[in-house]
Amino acid sequence: MAQDTASAGIMPIQKLFDIVLGLTVMGTVGTLIGFIMGGGLMPVAIGLGLALGGVIGFLGGRRFLVSILVGALLGGALAWLVAGGERVWVGAGAGAAMGGFLGVQISMLLDMRTARKTSAEAGESAAEGMTPRT
Repeated sequence: MAQDTASAGIMPIQKLFDIVLGLTVMGTVGTLIGFIMGGGLMPVAIGLGLALGGVIGFLGGRRFLVSILVGALLGGALAWLVAGGERVWVGAGAGAAMGGFLGVQISMLLDMRTARKTSAEAGESAAEGMTPRT
């Protein structure tokens, strides 16, 4: 008999991927913040980034993490073009912050759109079930 992954206590591969993605992205952001704050606080920033990334990944925040990753890459590239290679980490940190902010806003708007579509479909199906009185 094959056991279900939930009953066997094995974590699904998607959740494991989300956790690893969270650890990678938020650990990188923690490293960037540690560079800005100074060498003595870098381990604290990295540890906090890893902890937050693990929790966000466990909760399934893949869209949020991808938006942070894209923001960090675009911010680093823009800083490299504008200020040179020595300021890439500042641009990447700022881009990650902006990417996270925009990711939350876009996710909220997508969730509202889905809820609106669902309620409109439920209203249409209820209206079709009614027969007019004569």
